[in-house]
Amino acid sequence: MTQPRNGFLNNTSASKLFAGGLFVTALVAGGAGYLVARATPPAAIITAAPEAQAEPGHVEGEAAKLTLSPSAITSAGIVVETIQSGGLAAEILASAAVTAPPGGQALLTARAAGAVTRINKRLGDTVRQGEVLATVESREASQIAADRGAAAAKATLAQRNLARERSLFQQRVSPRVDLEAAEAEAAVAAAEARRASAAASAAGVTADGRNVVVVSPISGQITSVTGSLGAYVQPETELFRISDPRRIQVEAAVSAADAPRIRAGDRAVLELADGTTLPARVRSITASLGAETRAATAVLEPVGGALRLGQTLRARIYPARASATGRIVVPEEAVQSVAGRDVVFIRTADGFVAQPVTTAQRSAGRIEIVDGLKAGASIATTNAFVLKAELGKGAGEEE
Repeated sequence: MTQPRNGFLNNTSASKLFAGGLFVTALVAGGAGYLVARATPPAAIITAAPEAQAEPGHVEGEAAKLTLSPSAITSAGIVVETIQSGGLAAEILASAAVTAPPGGQALLTARAAGAVTRINKRLGDTVRQGEVLATVESREASQIAADRGAAAAKATLAQRNLARERSLFQQRVSPRVDLEAAEAEAAVAAAEARRASAAASAAGVTADGRNVVVVSPISGQITSVTGSLGAYVQPETELFRISDPRRIQVEAAVSAADAPRIRAGDRAVLELADGTTLPARVRSITASLGAETRAATAVLEPVGGALRLGQTLRARIYPARASATGRIVVPEEAVQSVAGRDVVFIRTADGFVAQPVTTAQRSAGRIEIVDGLKAGASIATTNAFVLKAELGKGAGEEE
């Protein structure tokens, strides 16, 4: 066939050329797709779950899941709290401090003036009830021991005189009046001996009468040591302070307006500085206000947990007589804004799920939830922003 002069190919050649072009284009597109796939990082831990499994407090709707192991949650410092209903009006916020009950702390002093000759314990040591912590050499101790010995000797002599007078009276040698006088003298001497012995025991006088010992009245841990070896101390001088970490209480300052609403047995929650919470119960509340603070003191008993004396925290008290509104109250940091909506992160078996909520009023770092959450759900409170950041990072990677 003769080639056309206009330079265009015939139909057969054009078809072959077009097919070859399609093959090259497909090859280039496939290679580009492979390179994009190699450059794309693996899927993040966030996955969209329109049909997420319902958890306590979960409402129907589209949600995003975060898969996190318990160790990852702990390392991120995320605190999970089980929420209750009630509303802001149903809880009382109060500043509080950990204190020792009357029998949970002891202040030790020397019972007689003298020089400290031995110190057996140091700061932070654990002690047992009745254990000797220090020894004080004292001239007063010798006087106390001498009084004890003299009283014991007089009591012994009085008993012998009483026995002799009783024998003479039975033989009808001496009159009854002599017997009665001997009985009175023996009773007085015995009483004096008991007094001297009790005084020596209270002072901690040793058997040799030279020293007094400082003995712990409770078991616990030494929290303060002010005595030093060789120092001359008076009976009022503090040497040790001991606290029993198992016997503590929390004192919360409650305003005069809120105090009448609180009763013994009311539920409470203790908020620690690191965001963790501990359950507690109201043990009692004072009927009068403090002269300086003008506030009543609610004594709370924590349930479990490790608290230290002097530790400051915040208490949330839930009066049983308060009228519940049905609303949920959570810390403000538990509510995060994601894609223009307020969400909380509900704890699931394998992580968290972002749950949209509707919020209401706020007060003292707390916020009411009026829709989207139910009582009994466990949500992330402290460091909930970490979950928001993970959620945003996962969305960016998917794009």
